[in-house]
Amino acid sequence: MKGIVFTEFLEMIEDKYGYIVVDQLLTESNLPSGGTYTAIGTYDHSEMVTLVSNLSQKAQIPVSELLRSYGRYMFVTFTRSYRPFVDYSHSAFDLLKSIQHYIHVEVKKLYPDAELPHFTVEQPSDNQLHMYYESERKLSDFAHGLIEGCLAHFGEKAIIRKTNLVDDGSRVFFEIVKE
Repeated sequence: MKGIVFTEFLEMIEDKYGYIVVDQLLTESNLPSGGTYTAIGTYDHSEMVTLVSNLSQKAQIPVSELLRSYGRYMFVTFTRSYRPFVDYSHSAFDLLKSIQHYIHVEVKKLYPDAELPHFTVEQPSDNQLHMYYESERKLSDFAHGLIEGCLAHFGEKAIIRKTNLVDDGSRVFFEIVKE
């Protein structure tokens, strides 16, 4: 998992809970990397699972809620760091439809070792989008938050229904219906 995912997660924690909580979390989590991350580094995703789980216990917030919140936060980071990808699209659906065949292709050019989730996207009507998420990392709640962040960025409102296609959460179906 790319380091930017870790560095931005720690930034979000610091923004919401303060530096002391970040320091406690890193100290108490016993991470193989020691909790020292660089945006361009690559780290085992199990460290993110540990950080999110420990923050969930500390803050008394469900893991799914933390990951969705982080997805919304991270989308804002993506709009700053990867502006051309966002500017390429005129709507949330345009951007979401471009993830697999445009954005992830470009990300792989920048970070050849990046292990990205796979998305299959269908648009059955102008106001409805189907997204199939697949990833061994099982971070569909993070993806859910990114979708919410995308909709907010474009000022669009929609209902998002999430359905696990397998029990472990590695394959998920999102139905997004614009209001």
